[in-house]
Amino acid sequence: MLYARFFAMIAVSTVVMFVLMYLNTYALEHVRFSETRVYMALFMGAAMAIIMLSFMLSMYKNPGLNTAILAIAIIVFGTSLWLVRSQQTIGDIAYMEAMISHHSIAIMTSERAHIKDPEVRKLADGIIDAQVREIVEMKRDIARLKATPPKANASDLPSYRKRGARPPPAQTDESTGIDTTAIPR
Repeated sequence: MLYARFFAMIAVSTVVMFVLMYLNTYALEHVRFSETRVYMALFMGAAMAIIMLSFMLSMYKNPGLNTAILAIAIIVFGTSLWLVRSQQTIGDIAYMEAMISHHSIAIMTSERAHIKDPEVRKLADGIIDAQVREIVEMKRDIARLKATPPKANASDLPSYRKRGARPPPAQTDESTGIDTTAIPR
């Protein structure tokens, strides 16, 4: 029964952490499901499981189960952290859904901060304008993509884009003057 309460406490706390991540959005309409926030909640829940079990180890008497809990928590932590950092499962729509909530945070903080300097206020107002425009654009793109999904995917990107490296230098065909960098070889 003690372990069941421990698992329930971690599960409920993880769900609560996921929900709490949305409390700093500017508008309710900006709250969108985000895979990235799921992964963040999972790695926070896993870290909490490790910390709580470590602090309360004297209460939990089954060393095999304790080891299994710690191992699973470490695996969940590592996997979810990798998913957050790599964005491996995030496609076009998932990216924009997450970014709407993210942009909403910038709007809220830029609007509500007690800014006194006129140059900083001008910067904050520019951020608000840009974020509002981008949210409108992302909503439009989400609707468009849901109506007609794109055919291309991340595997179509040149390999240097996948690795985050710089593109190769431009190569020009001397006889035609055409840039051949992007032409497959």
